[in-house]
Amino acid sequence: MLDAMTSCREPAVQLEAMVTTLHTLKRFGMSQAVTELAQQGPPAYQGTQTILGSLLKAEMAEREVRSVATR
Repeated sequence: MLDAMTSCREPAVQLEAMVTTLHTLKRFGMSQAVTELAQQGPPAYQGTQTILGSLLKAEMAEREVRSVATR
């Protein structure tokens, strides 16, 4: 029972984390698009979740490199 509840919560937590990260990066349009995509249901959102996560990591890494380079 606990495993089923945890697995149901994980996508919502991941969505919240992704939306929060996008807001932090001032990617408000992407944040709204991710929210709308998640509302469409599991096939559409789950298919893009890995790609979006990779893009967020790359964006954060690039910003960190630029930040260090300007110091």
